[in-house]
Order: sequence, then structure tokens, then C-alpha cells
Amino acid sequence: MPGPSPPTGNAKFAVGQLIHHHLFDYRGVVADVDPEFQGSEDWYEQMARSRPPKDAPWYHVLVHNATHTTYVAEQNLEAGPSDDPVRHPMIKEIFDGFENGRYIAHRRPN
Repeated sequence: MPGPSPPTGNAKFAVGQLIHHHLFDYRGVVADVDPEFQGSEDWYEQMARSRPPKDAPWYHVLVHNATHTTYVAEQNLEAGPSDDPVRHPMIKEIFDGFENGRYIAHRRPN
């Protein structure tokens, strides 16, 4: 069985890694990584109030005990404080399992 995906480029976190958002105090799991901001300028102006850098990695996060996802700049994340699994309805759509405090992403066909 494949292990968790390694971080992309200069990303600090990898798909499947548990994280904590230190500004909004929630746990989650990284579902995808963008090497730099991929959203619209309108979204950034309205939602990214701390004005994080657009040229650094951004993460798609499944939020623990919620049904939504978030799009978060790397500067607002830290490694998860717990190795406990995340509860989110999309977990089984993205991941095959949970081992050693990390989710294992579905294998992509070659």
C-alpha cells in the first residue's frame, strides 16, 4: 500500500497530513496542495484578511467535525496537535486509509 504523498515543491505539508489552523483553531487534513494561490482576486480580498502571500503554498483542507473544506495559506497552518483521525464526509472519497497519524491518498492510475 502506498504511503502519504510527499510535500509538493516547497510545500511544508503533504496530502494526508493532519494540520491545525492557528488563527481559527480548527483541525483538519490536507486534501490537496497548490504551489501558489489559485483563487480569484475577489475571493482573496474578501476572505484572506491577514493578506498571506500568494506566491507561497496554499492548501485545500477537510475540516474536522464539519462538512465544508477550506482554502488556507501555509503561514496559517501548523502540524496537527493530535494523531487522531479527522471526521469529514469526504474522507473516503480522497483517502484509502489512516495509518500512523496520516491519511493515505487514493492511488492514481498511471
